[in-house]
Amino acid sequence: MQRIAIIDIGSNSARLVISHIFKNGSYKMFYNQKESLRLGQKVDASNNLTEEAITSTIETIKNFAYMCKVYHVSKIIAVATAAIRNANNGKKLVDRVEQATGISLEIISGKREAYLSYLGVINTLDVKSGIIFDLGGGSTELVFFKNCKLVESISLPIGAVNTTVKYNTRDTMPPAIQEVVKTFIISKLSVYPWLKQNNLPLISVGGTGRAVAKIIQRAKKYPATKLHNYTYSLDTFNSFFNKMLVTNLEQRTKISGLGKERSDIILAGICIIKVLFEETGAKKMITSGCGLREGLFYNYYAETRNLPNIIPDILKESTANMLGLYEPDEAHAKQVTKYALSMFDSWKTLHGLRKSYRKLLETAAMLHDTGISVNYYSHARHSAYLIQNGKLFGLSHKEQFMVSVIAGWHHGYSKNYFRDRFYKKLLTESNWKVMNKLAVLLALAESLDFTNTKQIQKIDACVRKKEAVLAIHSPGIPSIELHELVDHKAWFKKNFNTNLCIEVQNEIPPEFEQ
Repeated sequence: MQRIAIIDIGSNSARLVISHIFKNGSYKMFYNQKESLRLGQKVDASNNLTEEAITSTIETIKNFAYMCKVYHVSKIIAVATAAIRNANNGKKLVDRVEQATGISLEIISGKREAYLSYLGVINTLDVKSGIIFDLGGGSTELVFFKNCKLVESISLPIGAVNTTVKYNTRDTMPPAIQEVVKTFIISKLSVYPWLKQNNLPLISVGGTGRAVAKIIQRAKKYPATKLHNYTYSLDTFNSFFNKMLVTNLEQRTKISGLGKERSDIILAGICIIKVLFEETGAKKMITSGCGLREGLFYNYYAETRNLPNIIPDILKESTANMLGLYEPDEAHAKQVTKYALSMFDSWKTLHGLRKSYRKLLETAAMLHDTGISVNYYSHARHSAYLIQNGKLFGLSHKEQFMVSVIAGWHHGYSKNYFRDRFYKKLLTESNWKVMNKLAVLLALAESLDFTNTKQIQKIDACVRKKEAVLAIHSPGIPSIELHELVDHKAWFKKNFNTNLCIEVQNEIPPEFEQ
């Protein structure tokens, strides 16, 4: 096992993230520390970071270095962005940090920062084309990508902290000042015509973007706290923007979802987002909880394993990562998945479901036994919890919950466990019907290898005379598997409105005869 630390020194805050990389290649974050530095506000008239800025940065990195020692970190990647990059004495700060802590702090360019943010997004969001903006304290990185390939990128020296300082918007932003701020931001963006990509989504990275999403979620009573992949419309943002502009600092400190350390710089931040909406022509925003730090991690992970920087299929990759973390019987999971997908494909006329639901069944089947790592008893429910809260990328919030329900029912239907979950507000009755059908298929597939011994070597599913036929090929009589299959017949009929006929190559004992 390797432990890797990512240190990110920004204009507003400093972050330490420590992750495990296990021998089987799976990985997870297990420590996260944030310290408010406000370096963007600690610059003198000569554009030098003040002694206070340097001292506070050194003390923070000393603290980070201590935590790295406590957790036996074997690799530290430390970067500095806009505030240190733009300061005349940024190199001096880097030298003093290394002397005091032994940590080599790399000042990365704006282009490099933009690319790393792109890596963090493209490897965790299933979006083929869009415009990423990483809005920090002292800069905003912009990336236009198409068909998952980076086309254009730029780093601009406008951020939530330096814009707040420049126009003194810490408390309020009167209409006249708002127009001045917007004009200033437009002047910086308008020289890049590639930003005009009508109908492509904006993708927000950084603390300001996460704060906006959190406030909107709280106001809408959204039934989840997950921010990554949370999407809202331009109309929703405009409503939020207009309400925020008439607040003062004291009022904003009481807004649910807005931390006190960001309440004084949020007005400048949302002004930048407002102009980005206007200049790009975007109609929706996708919130990314992943950016620079994740990009640094994926870059390191790929380089050390000779892998491509861009993950070809983020859902399959994150599913495989969860399998590696919880280590269920992978051969069994693959066998169950093969049977479940075979029945889905063969019984299309029965279930009538869109092809897009196939990936939900596949993911649920691969992860249905992860809960055994918690406790074998009620492991289906434990699997559901792990799936619901795990880092599964490539699914919407609704889809991820649906996968958790499908996996949670792989031993049978259990209405009460899920119907009172807070996520239920995301789902319609039609969604519950879909999950029921997919869960039946998964339950049948699980039954086909219930003993994990592969006694059933092959199945053929078809529809014959308005009856669903499941033909089983086995060298003997798989008695336990057949018992489990029979138990699901009534559930199958209720959801597919037809009988399930089970056929075996060998003679079937009387108790299994139709």
